[in-house]
Amino acid sequence: MTTIDRRAALRTGVGLVAAGGLSAACTPSGAVPHPEHARAPGTPTSPAPSGTPGGPAAPRRFPGRPPQIEHGPRTRPRVALTFHGNGDPGTAHALLAEAERHGARLTVLAVGTWLDEHPALARRVLDGGHDLGNHTQHHVGVNDLPEREAYAEITDCAHRLKRLTGSIGTWFRPSRAARASPLVERLARRAGYPHVLSYDVDSLDFTEPGAAAVTRTVLDRIQPGSIVSLHFGYADTVAALPAVLDELDRRGLTAVTATELIR
Repeated sequence: MTTIDRRAALRTGVGLVAAGGLSAACTPSGAVPHPEHARAPGTPTSPAPSGTPGGPAAPRRFPGRPPQIEHGPRTRPRVALTFHGNGDPGTAHALLAEAERHGARLTVLAVGTWLDEHPALARRVLDGGHDLGNHTQHHVGVNDLPEREAYAEITDCAHRLKRLTGSIGTWFRPSRAARASPLVERLARRAGYPHVLSYDVDSLDFTEPGAAAVTRTVLDRIQPGSIVSLHFGYADTVAALPAVLDELDRRGLTAVTATELIR
């Protein structure tokens, strides 16, 4: 199947998603978010035993790496495509499937309310060989919250990940900010995350500029070691991913999980 064929198929698969409500992007605090609708948590799935494919993985400390990691080594032909996990699950399934067709592995930073609504997606991410991490419970401007509330945003999402998978997830990323404030960095460490996962390439897909613009933004800025910020919930992202992965292949760059990129 050609890239054009894949794009057409994916656009068909997410046509209803494009028409529905999509996820709130990680814009800086003060931006107007899309409404988020939480409902009661679903029945959690049983975690796979540690060490098996799709099994839980705990956060790792990487000696010599800073508390907030923006990119990996520039000397290896690897990149990490990271996705903020929120929005309609149809885009999540489409993006995961496309990545797997290319042999790519992603990193998904999940919002807790999204996990409450779609608990099966936690196992879907892990069973595909991808990283799964914490993106706060309610996707609010966590850097602007008082200490107690900010800590609850981190730990509430961690508890959901633990319940669903047996682990608090491999990474924490603050919501509505590229970097954690010094307070949130300390709180994440207290919650069990030695590092905050930032990024050096912002796809700007949440602005819905069109698939071509998303593709161009990523490919113009990506380099070995890059960590790219992308989002579930946007049809533009689904349509852009095949071309992004094809060009990464052409450049000899492999899309791996953030854990694989840093270690």
